[in-house]
Amino acid sequence: MARVGISLGSNLGDRLAHLRRAVERLAPLRSSPHLLLSPVYETDPVDCPPGSGAFYNAVVEIETDLSPLDLLAATQRIEREMGRPDVREVNAPRPIDLDLLYYDDLPFEAPGLVLPHPRMFQRAFVLKPLAVIRPDLVPAEAEAGISEAGIRRIEGGLPGD
Repeated sequence: MARVGISLGSNLGDRLAHLRRAVERLAPLRSSPHLLLSPVYETDPVDCPPGSGAFYNAVVEIETDLSPLDLLAATQRIEREMGRPDVREVNAPRPIDLDLLYYDDLPFEAPGLVLPHPRMFQRAFVLKPLAVIRPDLVPAEAEAGISEAGIRRIEGGLPGD
């Protein structure tokens, strides 16, 4: 069983409802009751098309028996079922975005998946929530570099927050 981190983001429609629904949809992928839920943060869009709305972001950690590629396929299926089109502009607005951040401490590389996520320590919208649930995974220099600009905590975010 592996502990895996998954970043959640939404910038279309009822963003909070989309995050909550994604957490519900991740439940069947869990192999144990282990679940860490970060607070929800509203963040300015990064590298998105002009006019893109702000995101709601969070990070969850679950334990799973799925392989990294099976987990990726499952999260991509959740994205599609929640309305994310297969063909889209890069970083286009979306109801849900699920990114695998880590799979235990296993480095993994395959077409379409690199673990740990190669940009997770460069993105405040991942680092801020990750630092709440797994501060041991956030290097001190990365945490020191988290800017508070463009990121706001949303109260009453995910269940258990």
